[in-house]
Amino acid sequence: MRAAVLGLGEAGGRYAADLAAAGWQVSGYDPAPVPTPAGVLRAASAAAAAEASDLVIGLTGATQAAAAAVAAAPVMSAGGCYADLNSTSAARKREVELALASTGADVVMADVAVLAPVGRQGAATPLLVSGPGAESAAEAFRGQGAEVEVLQEPVGAAAERKLLRSVFMKALAAAVLEATAAARAAGCEAWLRDQIAAELGPGGHQLVDRLLDGSARHAERRIAEIQASRELLQDLGVPTPVCEAAMSWLELLRASAG
Repeated sequence: MRAAVLGLGEAGGRYAADLAAAGWQVSGYDPAPVPTPAGVLRAASAAAAAEASDLVIGLTGATQAAAAAVAAAPVMSAGGCYADLNSTSAARKREVELALASTGADVVMADVAVLAPVGRQGAATPLLVSGPGAESAAEAFRGQGAEVEVLQEPVGAAAERKLLRSVFMKALAAAVLEATAAARAAGCEAWLRDQIAAELGPGGHQLVDRLLDGSARHAERRIAEIQASRELLQDLGVPTPVCEAAMSWLELLRASAG
């Protein structure tokens, strides 16, 4: 099997490395000077990476997703699957689908929502997929050990459900950030961390660490995600005070990092 990974950042680099280690022929493209994973052939363009690929994984970021799809689709294997893994809105995913259709290429699109940090499990990270290419994507990622839930729904459905999940996850992170900041000021941070971890159950300490560290490290990306979640809730006619609180903490983290 041939795969291409467009975007070799933290998530894309790990997917490329894991697929190569599993015996796939993997090409990768990223315009930034990021490292090339072991076993991956670095291409000079998205089209060069995608040539003759059965599976293309799009992790370029939402703003470049449609352009990457247009470049890749005409040179992919007939019947190949374009799997868009970017964290973005349902509307953005549908833009990518329209961009693919505009090429006339014989490829199917999978809207793929990544449900956990890729750094922990790599290509075995749990996924939610929808769209005409959902079954093809599910087969490929299940082959890497991933738990994949297939929605028999159009492109955009997986993205929408991830944004709903993000309301909870980003709000949980904001609650932990605020509580631990207060406990630190009060001189009892370790005690409070233990209390929170106990409430979260098995793996609670690891989850607390991940919420705190991940929010700080990925504040920029998570701001975009919670903005998309807020827009979805507004479209649904649901109040968004929790989204606002999560946004406030992420913006504080971004400012402190800058």
